[in-house]
Amino acid sequence: MQTVGVICEYNPFHLGHARQLTAIRRQLGQEPAIVCLMSGNYVQRGEPAVFDRMTRARAAVDAGADLVLELPVTCALQSAEGFAAGGVRILSQLGCGYLSFGCESGSAEALLRAAKASRAPEFEAFLHEAIQEGLSYAAARQRALGALGADGALLERPNDILAFEYCRAILAQESTMQPLAVLRPGDYHAEAPDEENPSATAVRKLILTGGDWRRYIPAVCLYEGAAPHALIWGERAMLARLRGMEKADWECAAHGSEGLWSKVWKAVLSQPDYESILAASKSRRYPRTRLQRLLLCAYLGINEQTLRQTPPYVRVLAFDERGQAVLRQAKKSGACTLVNAGQTPPDAAYDALERRAADLYTLFSHPDALCAVGTEQNARIYRKKN
Repeated sequence: MQTVGVICEYNPFHLGHARQLTAIRRQLGQEPAIVCLMSGNYVQRGEPAVFDRMTRARAAVDAGADLVLELPVTCALQSAEGFAAGGVRILSQLGCGYLSFGCESGSAEALLRAAKASRAPEFEAFLHEAIQEGLSYAAARQRALGALGADGALLERPNDILAFEYCRAILAQESTMQPLAVLRPGDYHAEAPDEENPSATAVRKLILTGGDWRRYIPAVCLYEGAAPHALIWGERAMLARLRGMEKADWECAAHGSEGLWSKVWKAVLSQPDYESILAASKSRRYPRTRLQRLLLCAYLGINEQTLRQTPPYVRVLAFDERGQAVLRQAKKSGACTLVNAGQTPPDAAYDALERRAADLYTLFSHPDALCAVGTEQNARIYRKKN
């Protein structure tokens, strides 16, 4: 069976995501199965997802995806490069023929050219030279690509940056997947909702402030009873954990290399709240998103060694009839270990990490919500009946 992979967060699943699935069908026909590898309860920015993973997975399948698997938490909380590499590795193991992604350029060819240029022997020399001149890493990378004849301006836009990393990972891993770009119109980070192309940022803002967010969600997606989550609601629990950490814990903190752990540790002990910690730690070299990932990983007990290990299995979250056929095919090949809800995972240590992360996620829920510890981790897989 031909399959198309999508690495996603669906935070939450909205009309723009539904259009991507429609665009895939338009380009490849109705036969291929769409396999979505979705971040679980935490997203790459270093924040809790607005709704839990099972709710978001069900929404995706109801809206047209065939199978939703969880991108393991140690992949989901990586830099863009690590996030892409982890996703590409898993989808390649599943035998996906295409990797589809939304991007501002809409050009897989331009992104592949840039990815190939970044692997050229001269790239690192150009990059180092630009950094030595005082440019930020992002600006230096753009200049280095331009020096090699690629379009460095691609790396000015968030979805193009991630798409660029997907293409780099495909090349580095010698994956047989073909990149399939879908034009992503609108402003990815816009805080005001666009009627035609809403951003996830705008939809989340409406959810967390009690606005009319459902008009930007496909009608088939059911969110009734799902408690919203936000970092601000778990801030005190997070700070209690961070302030109790010892020096040895910070020294091996994920994303804490180059002595950043020390700077953040001092801020944690001296600043009154989360935003003040970020403000005291941020610099041109250390952007906010890296700091957020560092703090969240520290809170969850994920150190650098754990972050870098290859996840031993992938969890199944939701599927339809066609997705079930993909699961049977994947289990027969044995290239990727899949775990169902309620099934004992093959790696007890990684299972313990996931359970801890799921339990701590409940502390980010809305103050009026009652989220019992342990229930989300054992939630039943959603199977859509055709």
